[in-house]
Amino acid sequence: MGRWRIFYAMIKLSRDACLAAIERGDFGPEIVGATPAVAVVLTQSWCSQWGWMRNYLERMPDRPGFTVFWIEYDNEDFFETFMTFKEDAFGNREVPYVRYYRDGHLVKESNFIDQRGFMRLAGLA
Repeated sequence: MGRWRIFYAMIKLSRDACLAAIERGDFGPEIVGATPAVAVVLTQSWCSQWGWMRNYLERMPDRPGFTVFWIEYDNEDFFETFMTFKEDAFGNREVPYVRYYRDGHLVKESNFIDQRGFMRLAGLA
């Protein structure tokens, strides 16, 4: 088991999903269209702001029609490749970085955000 447990309310992105995103330029329909509303959190394990976000995401009740995916890419064997992709393709050099999708389309982006802001950007508030 890794340093962090897999959270009930969140799904860890697979290696295959991350490498496919690099090839496609974004996550595929199995991720962005998993439910009508999706948030994808791209972060690194050392980030204290991610720790704060992780705490409230972990406590969020399950919401039908909403899925949170996450990856701590510094713990993966594709770290350098994925970080370069995230920074260049998505134009974001900060962590945590969150992409919000509605019906399979990117609608918002943010970095560290409190729970109320997260819920609002995810379309849940």
